[in-house]
Formats: sequence, C-alpha cells, structure tokens
Amino acid sequence: MEEIKIKKPYFSPKILIMLFLYTLVVQFAGFLLKITALFSPKMKLFMAGRKVVFPILEQKIKRTDKTIWFHAASLGEYEQGLPVLEKIKEQFPSHKIVLTFFSPSGYEVRKNNTVADVTVYLPLDTKKNAQQFLNLVHPDLVFFIKYEYWPNYLFELKKSNTKTYLISGILRKNQLFFKWYGGFYREALDAFTYFFVQNETSKKLLQQLGKTDVAVSGDTRFDRVATILEKDNSLDFISDFKNNTLTIVVGSSWPKDEDLIVNFINSNTFNVKFIIAPHNIKEEQIQNLKNSIAKKTVLFSEMETVGTSRDLSLQDFDVFIIDTIGLLTKIYSYADIAYVGGGFGNPGVHNVLEPATFGVPILIGPNYSHFAEAIALVNMEACVAVNNQKELDEALENLIHNDDIRQEKGHISSTFVQMNKGATTIILNHILND
Repeated sequence: MEEIKIKKPYFSPKILIMLFLYTLVVQFAGFLLKITALFSPKMKLFMAGRKVVFPILEQKIKRTDKTIWFHAASLGEYEQGLPVLEKIKEQFPSHKIVLTFFSPSGYEVRKNNTVADVTVYLPLDTKKNAQQFLNLVHPDLVFFIKYEYWPNYLFELKKSNTKTYLISGILRKNQLFFKWYGGFYREALDAFTYFFVQNETSKKLLQQLGKTDVAVSGDTRFDRVATILEKDNSLDFISDFKNNTLTIVVGSSWPKDEDLIVNFINSNTFNVKFIIAPHNIKEEQIQNLKNSIAKKTVLFSEMETVGTSRDLSLQDFDVFIIDTIGLLTKIYSYADIAYVGGGFGNPGVHNVLEPATFGVPILIGPNYSHFAEAIALVNMEACVAVNNQKELDEALENLIHNDDIRQEKGHISSTFVQMNKGATTIILNHILND
C-alpha cells in the first residue's frame, strides 16, 4: 500500500497561535488608530492613506508585471536605502519598483518621488493585508531598510520563498529577538535570504540566532550623502544672506535645541550669522521662534517681501529661519559650523552625515547613543556633544574664534564620510551574483 505523505506545516502550532494573537493586537491597534485619527492630523493621514493602497496597486500593477518591493519605515530609512534602490532600478529596468512607507513623515514628503513606479503606505500587518498586498505586488525581490520586522508580511514572504533582504540592518541586544519570549519574532527572521548589516556587533547577534547568511556591508547612508557633493548645492538667496560671513546652520531643531541656540544668539556680539531650519514648521511655532530672537530675523516665506523692499536685502539680516522643507541639505553646504537638532529628545539626534559630508564641524545634544555615526564622530572629536547652555556657549565660541580647530574638525568629518563609502557596491555585487 502506498504510503500517504502528509505535508508539514510551514510553522509550528505554537508559532501559529502567537501569530494569531499578534494579528488580533494589530487589529485592535488599528481600531484605536481610527479613533485617534479623529483628533490627530498625522494619524488622519496615516489611516486615510492606507484606505487607498489596494485600489492603487490594482490600478498600477498588472499580473504580468515584474516587480521589486522596497520598504522604508520613514524618511530617514528612505534616504538610507535610496542608493540601493537607484542601482537596483538600473540593473532591473524591466521591473516596476514598489516603495512603501509606514510613517506619514516619510510618505507625505516622498510620495511624489521619481525613483519608484508606485509609492504607497504599507497596510497594517495583518495576515489578510499581507496576503492581499503580496498577491497584488507579487515581487521577485524584497528589500527592508534598516529595521521594521512585520511578522505577517515576513511569514508570507517565507511561504512564497521570495528573495528578501535586510539592508543597512542594525541589531541591538535589547530587541525582542534576543528575549526569552521572542521566539515568534526570531522565526520571522527566517524570511530573510540575506542580511546586510552595518557593523560586527549586528553580525554577531544574528549569528547567535543561527543566521549565517550575513555580511557587514556598512551603512548605505554614507553612499547617499557622498553623492550630495556631486550635485549642484548652490542657493543664491543663501549666498546673499551669508554675504561671506561666518555662518552657523541649525538643522532639524526642536524647541529645546532652539531655546539654547536663541539664548546664544541674543547674548553674543560676534560677527556671525545663523540659519535655523526647524524640524517642525507649523506657523505658530515658527512665529514664536522668530519673536524670541532679539536680532534682525527673516523667514523664508518673507523673502519676496524683502526682495521688493528698497530699504532691506537678505544680507541685512542676522538670522534666517527656513519655514519650508527640502532645502536643508543644500544649506549645509554654506555652513561654517553646524548644530544638528534632536539630541535633547527621544530617540535622539537627527542626521549628522549631511553636514559631515560638506566638511563641517558639528554640535549635537546628549542623546546620540543609538546612532553609530554620531558616536564615531564624537569619538573622533569632529562632533561635540553638549549637555547644557554653558557647554553649548563654550563649544560655539571655541569654533568661532579658532579657524584651525574649525577646519580640522571639518576635515575629520568629510574624511569619515569618504572612508565609509561602499556599502551599496557590496550589496549589489552579492545580489547580482546570487
């Protein structure tokens, strides 16, 4: 009698139970988010954007299309993965690129990008959503950037044997994978064909979990910021404002950063100009910031008024507040000193690599322990971390008065970026030869 072979399930009963419970939690969270969206503009975007994902995919992707899917949590991860995305697009010109975001702060800023063929929110991580999404997209290759491990999507990718890669990954001991109760998440990692991680620590942590398909490729953000130097970063209005004067650029600032910077601006008598590009550009906050500054201050949105005035020009102002988005990277090219905000909040400091690539000495707040590039720059003394007003004042005065120190720190910054390029090449070489 012929033996009857029973097909083994993809996952153990325990994992299936955990996946079911996890999905219930996600569904409940989705219900709460709908309520929150009634009061929060950001959550309203978060929920409204997800309602149209499947119709958009049905409209823009045919069953006969070949696709590649990139997922970024937010804007920072998008910028981080962009060098790989661009190279993959070059290597696979017949494939459509599908780009997803989890956060409104990423999607709303880059929804009109020209790199991806389709850009949408990632539907919430339920089994039904994951199956429908993957059925519509049917990707040949999948790239998750840095982190965000969505179990239902990963389990469905595993079931379909889709080649799935983590790029610029970074792992820490306090993550769920390394807890005694993290078996559910550990098994989700089996979906990845290969892990490209930023450092040896991440590689060793994955090896502890039995993952051998791991390479230390470095951080693709270095490739991203290095290409900035190849572009035209000129802004005539910034050049007019700077007027060959030593200029401090304050980028991605939060209120705590601005309190310290404004105190310094109001108290110093140096021949120095300031450009402030706040993280939040809500009108009320911008006006409060402007009103707190004792020196002559102009907003980006007021430029046309200044330009038509016979009595004033941009060079007559001491402080320039950029109440728009998309200009900060180019503005850093005009900086003699940069202060990067976020370091007094949680999770911490914003992108220090953009000013670094222009060879600028950098100041940040104390919360930078989760950012390897900030740690490295502080250790190399190209970046100064300050804890309070006194330390900020001393650091700025030192950089303002000492050209040699300013140039030395700036040179270390730019060298650091150039020496850490190459992650994209490592990733592409492996994928193309896989």
